[in-house]
Amino acid sequence: MVVPVLISYAVLVVMMTIIWLIFRRINNAAIVDVGWGGGFVIVGILFAVLGEGMMERRLLVGALMIFWGGRLAWHLLRDRVLSGKPEDGRYQDIRARWKDGINTKFFFFFQAQALLVALFSLPMLLVASNKASTIGTLEWISVVVWFIGVVGESAADNQLKRFKDDPANKGKTCQAGLWRYSRHPNYFFEWVIWISYALFALGAPYGWIGFISPLGMLYVLLRVTGVSLTEEHALRTRGEAYREYQRTTSVFIPLPRRDRRKELL
Repeated sequence: MVVPVLISYAVLVVMMTIIWLIFRRINNAAIVDVGWGGGFVIVGILFAVLGEGMMERRLLVGALMIFWGGRLAWHLLRDRVLSGKPEDGRYQDIRARWKDGINTKFFFFFQAQALLVALFSLPMLLVASNKASTIGTLEWISVVVWFIGVVGESAADNQLKRFKDDPANKGKTCQAGLWRYSRHPNYFFEWVIWISYALFALGAPYGWIGFISPLGMLYVLLRVTGVSLTEEHALRTRGEAYREYQRTTSVFIPLPRRDRRKELL
């Protein structure tokens, strides 16, 4: 199990270094998000090839990772890098906070993403190492959960993109589709995908350890680079209109809207 992890991490470090060099050229830190999705494509390929478990299982979990990571990377590349839009507000805020030594600090930020990709891939490594001769019922259930997560995340991404692409919505908050029931449905359904990987890992020896990944991802999404930074930027740029959105809409789990509702996870 150690060899696939070490090889994957080494490749991820090289990849993120190359992406950082591209960042230096285009001056858009959002390209690190493309590396995040692309990193799981690399891990999916390497675990499928280097894993010690049943080949069909390795190919299945590898295909899930490659499809999800590839879709996410392409969406982020198209929407945040190739679109010509200003740099994502989260990274603008980070620049303002760091003030100096920006390029060096971003280098370590990019490398931190490589480390997180390697660490959060633990469930998939457990799956790729599972030598059981048949794919069990719980593993197929996890594939269904994965499908729900991918469809939900794709829908949320596309709804937000359509909203932002309309010039009439400039400076407004998207409340269409899933965004009416959650302020961050894209993050929620990404977390559902991580739950699916952890469920898949339960069929492997010590598979329960895989739940470290969705728990860690939940913390990252809510408190580190996801919800918290996005909300801070939204409050600065949209003020009271966004506060009203906060009062009426669940922050994470899609739930029915209520006037002046309490903050809900």
